[in-house]
Amino acid sequence: MIEVKNVTKEYSLSRKEQKEANTTDQRRTAVCEVSFTCHPGRVFSLLGPNGAGKTTILRMIACILQPTRGNIIVGGHDTAVNPNAARRQMGFLTGSTGLYDRLTVNEMLKYFADLFDVSSSDFNVRKERIYKLLDMHGFASKRCGALSTGMKQKVSIARTMIHDPQVVVFDEPTSGLDVISSENILNLVHDLRNEGKTVIFSSHNLSEVDLLADDLAIIHHGKLLVNSTMADFRSQMQDPSLTREFIRIIKGATA
Repeated sequence: MIEVKNVTKEYSLSRKEQKEANTTDQRRTAVCEVSFTCHPGRVFSLLGPNGAGKTTILRMIACILQPTRGNIIVGGHDTAVNPNAARRQMGFLTGSTGLYDRLTVNEMLKYFADLFDVSSSDFNVRKERIYKLLDMHGFASKRCGALSTGMKQKVSIARTMIHDPQVVVFDEPTSGLDVISSENILNLVHDLRNEGKTVIFSSHNLSEVDLLADDLAIIHHGKLLVNSTMADFRSQMQDPSLTREFIRIIKGATA
């Protein structure tokens, strides 16, 4: 489970940043008093336009950033009090996660498996399952630096899943993938949900959200606009298109 409780994230602004933003404010609020809960066996979609605060929230959940105020609980562990225990429960995929160019794909996965104390037998079973799902056997022996963007994305996903985390955070997981690979990722998310894992899924592709989400939150300018089950959200939509409804909500909050 992921519990986000009244979380605020503020940043100090340098004089240069104040000048660029044409403001005299010394601090900027990226996330303001946001609360939501992601439950096991359900897919929670976090939506918002660019700059809304989604990535900041996901990085706080992943223990990369700490909230200025509020608490985040991952798998029963407060991310500020016991971040290492929270990390061990979690797999985190984001577009800014780098790979070690000199390592082969096999070496990369083994390195991360060792970080999480995965046994050799478990590693081999999980690696084979992931390679088959993502069609990775053909480049498993190549160095990561020689891979295409789509191949690197598959390796990042494999790295995220190799320790069999109970909580999985996907930030744009299908970015850079072809249609078949994207479909495989959606199937993976379905499998994770069926296994009772907690999944938070952020995507700009609302057709994916429409297929996957059990619950959703929409944020804009760091503030929570919607926090609902998908069923309740659909019942209250003023437009039958999820994309147009999302745009309507964002424009209404901006007006």
